Amino acid sequence: MLAGKRLLLIIGGGIAAYKALDLIRQARRAGATVTPALTRAAEEFVTPLSASALAAEKVYRDLFDLTDEAEMGHIELSRSADLVVVAPATADLMGKMAAGLANDLASTLLMATDTPVMIAPAMNVRMWEHPATQRNLAILRGDGVTVIGPDAGEMACGEFGPGRLSAPEAILAAIEAHFAEGPLTGRHVLVTSGPTHEPIDPVRYIANRSSGAQGTAIAAALRDLGARVSFVTGPADVAPPSGVNVHRVETADQMLHAVEAALPADAAVFAAAVADWRVVDAARSKIKKDGSGALPSLSFAENPDILATVSQGTARPSLVVGFAAETDDVIAHATAKRARKGCDWILANDVSPSTGIMGGSENAVTLISEAGAEEWPRMGKEAVAARLAARIAEALA
Repeated sequence: MLAGKRLLLIIGGGIAAYKALDLIRQARRAGATVTPALTRAAEEFVTPLSASALAAEKVYRDLFDLTDEAEMGHIELSRSADLVVVAPATADLMGKMAAGLANDLASTLLMATDTPVMIAPAMNVRMWEHPATQRNLAILRGDGVTVIGPDAGEMACGEFGPGRLSAPEAILAAIEAHFAEGPLTGRHVLVTSGPTHEPIDPVRYIANRSSGAQGTAIAAALRDLGARVSFVTGPADVAPPSGVNVHRVETADQMLHAVEAALPADAAVFAAAVADWRVVDAARSKIKKDGSGALPSLSFAENPDILATVSQGTARPSLVVGFAAETDDVIAHATAKRARKGCDWILANDVSPSTGIMGGSENAVTLISEAGAEEWPRMGKEAVAARLAARIAEALA
């Protein structure tokens, strides 16, 4: 899959740096040539000798190494690769990239390159969630940097949450997807998936019954056709696919902001089951029963209409696809929704409890477009995704 491809792997300083050694091994097994470059901090976690032995290549460490400059200057090093991969990408490295700093070898390589860049962030959950990191992340995505992960889980520091380096297998899959040739190669497609959770109080929320399986399958199918996929997902039951740029959100407001940050795109598929309403002034503490039998008073407000906002916005993709999950008069409601929202296609499905579709492994959809309604037979969600991805590729050709 990667035969003949040249990777420049920049290893940042963090406990997850040891996983970069496994990434080198797997990338070489896939046929790639890997040139490692270590930050000074990375050398506290992995040795240059181990990276060099696994890569069977010289390791680059110092911006002012006269021997390295004589043999292969840092400018040439930054441009001789087919892809620059930063794993792990620490908060410090991301900050340097976003600010355009170049005060060591790693940041200079990243500033001097005209090669596509892919980063796999890894850091403490609080550092990942810090507003500065999130601002830097938005800047890097806007600059065209592909972001893989991070995953959620237990940290080496004992905390739990997003910030873990994606598995080497997932990073390798993203690298392979970057080089994959298909009808959507060079295209950027945005996909939303899963439910949103709208808080009532710290322990309760409003949500829809969505597993995220269909949106995940669509993102994977588009990836397999060569697209660069931005995957905005609520708290779904199904894990995001590998090889896509994952943006995790909780609420509809957060999903809208993530969608807008991911634009522009050639196409957008809105498969998420976004809650229509949110609670105004959600309680900061758990609402307690008082024994009177009286129900708490909740005030609701409409959530932003993400599909309509994008369909009618100035950054509108050339193809916008929505979903309509209905329980009655499916085609009529979906047809009216397409006209009201301003999208190009609507995939309508009957999610009545008797169908088993919501949360199940199969789907039965009707594609509604300007040309009319096209009924698809009931099939697995992966098959629906493959069929939709193929249609999107035809429409963008």
